[in-house]
Formats: sequence, structure tokens, C-alpha cells
Amino acid sequence: MKKFSIGIDLGGTKILIALVNKETGDVIHYVKKKTKKDKGPQNIIRKMVSGIEELLEESKFKPEDIDSIGVGAAGQVDRENGIIIGAPNLDCYDLNIREHLTSHFNLPVYLGNDVEIAAMGEMKFGAAKGCDDFVCVFVGTGVGSSIVKDGKIIHGATGTAGEIGHMIVDLNGRQCACGAHGCLEAYASRSAIEKRIEGALRKGRHSAILDYIETGKSISSSMIQKSIEREDELVIQCVNEAAEYLSGGLASIINFINPKLIILGGGLIEAVDYFYKTTIKKARAKCLPVPATKIEFKKAQLGDYSGVIGAAFLE
Repeated sequence: MKKFSIGIDLGGTKILIALVNKETGDVIHYVKKKTKKDKGPQNIIRKMVSGIEELLEESKFKPEDIDSIGVGAAGQVDRENGIIIGAPNLDCYDLNIREHLTSHFNLPVYLGNDVEIAAMGEMKFGAAKGCDDFVCVFVGTGVGSSIVKDGKIIHGATGTAGEIGHMIVDLNGRQCACGAHGCLEAYASRSAIEKRIEGALRKGRHSAILDYIETGKSISSSMIQKSIEREDELVIQCVNEAAEYLSGGLASIINFINPKLIILGGGLIEAVDYFYKTTIKKARAKCLPVPATKIEFKKAQLGDYSGVIGAAFLE
């Protein structure tokens, strides 16, 4: 078996494509593409294909040097057939990733959920190394999670286990990108914070974040962090609200699954330490006393690379 694979992390705002050494977990080279304005199946395929071609050209590798291509997608997936069933943040439904990429590169193609592959990466080379009982939760454009028990990803009856972002936290609440109302993702994601800030700004609230916002661009996690550093009242209020909801979701996981460890990652967690610390403090306070004494929290250690590294091990 060749020791190099291509790992792809297909998220709501970016596609990260990397050449990974499977013996060491090292990322040899990577290419990043934005997805924010180019959603939809044809645009996604086009960007993935051009990204892989760019990666191979820049790294001087050829398809025959590669063992496989692994893709982690932000949504529900059919692993057996390599199909994205539904990814609302990408506007992709029933997209056969395997068919498209195999026809272009003549390589085995494997598909998983984006947080599933992040969990695999963290288990092999990151924060969960040596732990076989944990839950991985990533917070970015959306909120996703993966459950690991006895060292194996729990997929569930339909392969869609771990959708914490679509846990209902308010029966008559905000509409989520999935179409339902009251999902955790609609309250605790970066995009949820962005909507709350933008709504307040439209109503005339002042905020330091106005110094960083660019026309036509999203409010990024780094903008949120910079505003918190300036003790901006509006941004802190919106981040606290998101932490309140996310901590409730984590407390529910702790009470229901009783894992040893929860790993938190994603752009918002990485960039905004205040959000991370506030969330875990509130989660400990909200869960039952006995599991609260045992639960451990860690930040994902591999950063942006956790997904691509995990994807390289899909089979």
C-alpha cells in the first residue's frame, strides 16, 4: 500500500485539500479553496477537481503515487456509495462524490462526515490519542459532532449519528439551514453569532466589529475575537448567548452518552478562547453532578489539519 493519500475537508466556507503521509500524519502540501459564494454541486465538484490538480502539480506527485482520496463533507453522507445525501450549508443534495472524483483521477475515493474525519485525525495524532471513548464537537459555519466508542466511530442505523447541531433546543425557535426550527446550530454556530450581530447593527447598535467588517464578506471568527479583545458589549453579548446554548447541548451529551472526553474544535473554538472557556464552564455546571466529576474537555490539537489527516485514513 502506498503511504500517501489525499485528504479533503469539505466545509461550509472552505475546501482544504492536503497530501498526507499516513505513516506519520504529516501534511506534505495543501491547497485551500473558498466555498462561501460558490455553493451547489457543480461548483463544489469543479473546485475539488481543480484543487486536487493544483495540489498534485505543486507537490510534484502523480495520481499513481497516491493510495486513495478521502473526503469529509459537512452534512449527511452515504459512505457505502460515496454520496453526499444532504449538506445544507453547501447547498448539495444527492451528490455522488465518488463517481465524479474517480472518473477524473482513477483512484479509490472514500467519503465520511466532516467531524467524523476530524475525530479520526485527533484520535490518531491529536488530542484524543490514547483515548477510545470521546465525543468530538466542531463549531464553525455549523455545529457538528462525532461519537467514538471503543475506538470506533458510531455511525447509527442510517449512518447519520452525531448530528448535535440539529438537536432541538427551542421547539418554536429560529429556522435552521436544514429547514427545521430551533436547532442548536441556529443558536451556537459562528453563522448564528454573525446573524445576531448583523441584526443588532441594523437596529442601530454600535460595535467595534464595524472596524473589521468588509462589504460582501462574512463576519469571521477572527473579527469576533478582535472585538472581544476590545471588550465590545454587543459581540460579547452574542458570544455569551451562543455559549449558553452550546453548553446546554454539551451537558445533554454528557448526561446521555457519559463520555470520558469532549474535544472541541472548529474555527470559532480555535479563534475565540473566551467562547471555549465560557462554554466548558457552563457545560460542567449544567450537567449532572456525577458525570461532571469525570468529564474532560480538550481543544482539538491538529487545527485545520484534523479533518484532512482523518480523511486520508478513510477506507
